[in-house]
Amino acid sequence: MKAVYATYRGLFADSPRAVYEGLRTRVPEGVEHVWLCNERTRPTFPGDVETVLYPSPEARAALESADIVVANDCLSMPWSKRPDTTYLQTWHGTPLKRIHHDAPVREGWLDNADKDVARWDMLLSPNQVSTDRLRHAFGFAGPIHETGYPRNDVLSSPDRDRIRARVRAELGIPDGTTAVLYAPTWRDDLVFGGTGPDFEFPIDLGAFADRLGRDHVLLLRLHSMVKGRPSLDPDGPAIDVTDIAESAGLYLAADVLVTDYSSAMFDFAVTGKPIVFYTYDLEHYRDDLRGFYFDLAPIAPGPTVRTSNELIAELAEIDVAVPEPTEAYARFRETFCALEDGHATDRVLDLLLPPGRAATSSH
Repeated sequence: MKAVYATYRGLFADSPRAVYEGLRTRVPEGVEHVWLCNERTRPTFPGDVETVLYPSPEARAALESADIVVANDCLSMPWSKRPDTTYLQTWHGTPLKRIHHDAPVREGWLDNADKDVARWDMLLSPNQVSTDRLRHAFGFAGPIHETGYPRNDVLSSPDRDRIRARVRAELGIPDGTTAVLYAPTWRDDLVFGGTGPDFEFPIDLGAFADRLGRDHVLLLRLHSMVKGRPSLDPDGPAIDVTDIAESAGLYLAADVLVTDYSSAMFDFAVTGKPIVFYTYDLEHYRDDLRGFYFDLAPIAPGPTVRTSNELIAELAEIDVAVPEPTEAYARFRETFCALEDGHATDRVLDLLLPPGRAATSSH
């Protein structure tokens, strides 16, 4: 059996990695594992992991000889899937903002993506409310399995405290320091605008440091669509963690999440830790850029702020040592996180390896 994996066209991370690690445990022999990477990410893979560059003739050959393909995004390169290959699309988040064909679409932008959707054999959904939205957005007629996301299993793992300590140590975050993870989504007009930076950094770092002091650090994590990086003062309060492949370790390391319309909110809520919503451009994003599947404000599990000063004031009031769960937070978790119980990978492997499927190639 041969399994090929792809995460955002090159990372060793996310649900495909969780499936890979689970498959290696369940079937320790008889499976060839191949990962798609790029020149920048290849050095970040473990030495014992076979990689091929995406896109390349070698990547196409790997995909066309695979028994199982696992990806978390559309593969835009041309390749022909064999009839007996199983292509599992995990996708990468609960959608608040409209996606794919439900979003304003630039001409030709989804042509290659739609060709890939036609190859999918099954699609994962993280919760019941996302299933119909994913089906409609992708125009996918095949089976959608509500399993939760394998990438989130680690958030409920017995190792979560050890992972938190390791990630904080790697980032140089001392004990007692409150780590604020800022994980905004991307803006279509900035990424595709053609001029200027492809991101905004709407937090006043000087005011952050003055008000919150040395016992707070801001972890900046930009979306994978954003290619630019900010110039941060090495003596300032912010650390750029964008290039860390796995989000889950950062969720464990952080004490508070600040986000806007990113699906990070749904994953981070598994931890039960505080979330603050910094929606400084709400009307522009909702009405001009993308639009939403539902109104966030009535169900948000945390406060919503519109300015940097409001954000910093809100952070100053949060006691991370004694978080106070609210009814809104509990309802949010019940709606969006009920399947995030630490066993999503097992459910996915049961789909990929039904009884009787041997770990041998069929060709």
